[in-house]
Amino acid sequence: MKFYRAIRTEKCIECNFCKTYVCPSPDECIGCKACYIACPNEAVKLEERMIDEFVTITVDGEKYSVPAKVTVKTALEFIGYEFTKFPEEGKIFAPCEVGGCWSCALIIDGQLKPSCVTPVRDGMVIETEFEETPKRLVHGFMGHTVGGVGTPWWIKGFGYVEVACFACGCNFRCPQCQNWTTTYCGKEPPLTPKETAEIMTKLRQRYGVDRIAISGGECTLNRRWLVEYLKELRRLNPDARLHVDTNGSILTEDYIDELVKAGMTDIGIDVKGLSLETFKRITGIEDEKLAEIYLETEWKAVEYVINEHPDVFIGIGIPYNKELISLEEIKEIGERIIKISDDVQVCVLDYRPEFRSKIKRPSYREMREVWNILKEIGLKTVICQTEYGYITPNGKLA
Repeated sequence: MKFYRAIRTEKCIECNFCKTYVCPSPDECIGCKACYIACPNEAVKLEERMIDEFVTITVDGEKYSVPAKVTVKTALEFIGYEFTKFPEEGKIFAPCEVGGCWSCALIIDGQLKPSCVTPVRDGMVIETEFEETPKRLVHGFMGHTVGGVGTPWWIKGFGYVEVACFACGCNFRCPQCQNWTTTYCGKEPPLTPKETAEIMTKLRQRYGVDRIAISGGECTLNRRWLVEYLKELRRLNPDARLHVDTNGSILTEDYIDELVKAGMTDIGIDVKGLSLETFKRITGIEDEKLAEIYLETEWKAVEYVINEHPDVFIGIGIPYNKELISLEEIKEIGERIIKISDDVQVCVLDYRPEFRSKIKRPSYREMREVWNILKEIGLKTVICQTEYGYITPNGKLA
């Protein structure tokens, strides 16, 4: 097993994003890799280090000697516990690796803490089986005038259409991440589902809207948290539309059923490609097997919602930038969607340079061409985001 320390390089511009939002242990590196994953300038490199110090911890009642100056996750892997980036029975789900989603949280010295960024210490007591109320990092509470992929196009453009919050942490590593300060945020106070639902309910009352949305990052990563959050929202807002915006990569059929039962009425699912190579290029997922699972799951989620939950409004998001995906593949995606439904709402997002990417934002003319392609093959409800507003299904610019 390899152990690492993070080293700043000459690329560092002292933006301090790592210190402020990411690094859990600024006084001594614990090799969590969060700063390496999150640095927008790729100014961090990883250096292998030798282990010359050990500490004793207790895990589920058993004592173990583990390396010092590492994370709880690394210590548990050292003694044989298994972690995964796609939910599996008997393994600890740890998808974001920056302490944002809290999916890997365990009871550590009597408190719920994320194992991926919590430093191990001598005498620590860890429980991997528990019934504690879930928590995760959530921020960006706001009124929204545009909404997301799962917001019906005909309500856009009439002032505030919904209130939204953004769940931190993501399982993708998109080099052009459009919301990277949420994706890689790991140092804010975590919230319970009840606390978040109460904030959003008050926000809804303030803006006078009938829609409540959650996006990210990736909001579905912490399943228990999201389900309980929706249940709380429904209890407090029996008349509201509850909108989940997601990449769909872990949305299995049973998970979708659970979200609908909890109160979800609207969903936006992004499909980041049709071919595996395109998906890997857009998402930054290098593990081919994992990328294949994610890609297959998001497409199955789209089909399952449309066929099995007709009362749930769904929007499908497609990213476009000629550096990432071809017009031919856009057409093929449209053709696959038509086989499921020809009138489902399809939103094409003009991917712009963000985070580490230096791509150029697609022009209005390029997005108009994308719109034409999808309409010509028979999709009835196509929306294209552009630098001047969005192209509506009737071809007008709004």
